[in-house]
Amino acid sequence: MTDPYERLRAEAGAGRVEEVVVAVPDLQGRLMGSRLSVPYFLEEAARQGFGACVYLLATDVEMETGPGYAIDAWGSGFGDFVLRPDPATLRTVLPWDDGTALVLADALWPGAGHEHRPVTVAPRHVLRTQLDRLAARGLTAYAGTELEFLLFTASYREAWERRYAGLRPAARYNTDYSLQGLEEVEPVARRIRRQMTRAGLRMETARGECHPGQYEIVFRYDEAMATCDNHVLFKDGAKRIAAAEGASLTFMPKFDEGEGNSCHVHLSLRGADGTPVLADPDAEDGMSETMRHFVAGQLACLPDLTLLMAPNVNSYKRLQPGAFAPTGIAWGRDNRTCPIRVVGSGPSLRIEHRVPGGDANPYLAVAAAVAAGLHGIDNRLPLPPEHTANALADPSVPRLPTTLTEALHRWENSGVAAELLGEEVVAHYARAARAELAAFERSVTDWERVRGFERL
Repeated sequence: MTDPYERLRAEAGAGRVEEVVVAVPDLQGRLMGSRLSVPYFLEEAARQGFGACVYLLATDVEMETGPGYAIDAWGSGFGDFVLRPDPATLRTVLPWDDGTALVLADALWPGAGHEHRPVTVAPRHVLRTQLDRLAARGLTAYAGTELEFLLFTASYREAWERRYAGLRPAARYNTDYSLQGLEEVEPVARRIRRQMTRAGLRMETARGECHPGQYEIVFRYDEAMATCDNHVLFKDGAKRIAAAEGASLTFMPKFDEGEGNSCHVHLSLRGADGTPVLADPDAEDGMSETMRHFVAGQLACLPDLTLLMAPNVNSYKRLQPGAFAPTGIAWGRDNRTCPIRVVGSGPSLRIEHRVPGGDANPYLAVAAAVAAGLHGIDNRLPLPPEHTANALADPSVPRLPTTLTEALHRWENSGVAAELLGEEVVAHYARAARAELAAFERSVTDWERVRGFERL
């Protein structure tokens, strides 16, 4: 049997790799882990796993934990779970971290011998559960994510010390599709593009976007888990590359009143033999029955599963009337005003899910879309007529949740969410949403100071 770490051993022997980062994606989709020496990794961690504190999958952005999560870090004495490296994710080249390899890991509960149980609320496991449900039907999901970010000329340290106020974007005006006005963007964007390619990501397109300093890089679609693994690597690496250039960037959905950062998710299905199953060349609309049910499932489940695609208070600042982001529940062909956009034709026919923003955890967003599609397929849901007009301006279109509070209420009172994803997952991510809301409700914003300091 081929040693999955043979390449790592060779790179280390040649002196090109000195450390291995073992990382697990957390609830926010951030990479959390430790640096291991290559000998220690190869001799022990690669086979036995590596211990990490259980609270890593039960915290908010500030790394605060507490009761109510499915993982009770305090109640268990802040013990460890086991991070089992997934050799399929190994990268021996991280151009922004010289001499370092990276491998993603799955979180497992320790058991007797090597009989470990998966941590069911871990984002990678939440997605794997839905992909296994697809596999049981002879289907495989392929996905692509389109991330946007805003680039600023200030360093992260300077931005922090200024409390992220008064930052200068790296472009002066709207550069959507523009080849001009990007002279301060390109040094960072070019380095990101080239170093991501060296790290193994396959870039398709890159361009300026609407908000001054906004940029989008699109990487080639892949099997859903691989795409999500690439996604979290890209976000982590892009920030570190920007920092090395003395700049800073953000993926937050809404930095100011300008255009927000989206993360459109493209999703298609293939059969066991690799044949696309969403298209039907004999159908008048080109869509197979599977496709029609799959899209219908998105619409039926979207209100209840929005939380997994828009997990933060700021997420809903982007999903507001007047912004170029979905606010209603509808589908349309090549209609960017709908949350579910059907694009492509023939083998490339797919859905584009336009609800997630740059803050979405890709594993959870894709898991939600797959679960919704399976709900439609299993229940043979009929597809409503497509929306051909502006769904953003049509008052007859049912609305998405408009706040995190509303999305949380739909999520934890949803029989569909519990059925598709499990009660433990529902409770765990409801607790994460409550932590986000509690932190926000304790905060005093700049808006409140401007509005009330003198005039109230």
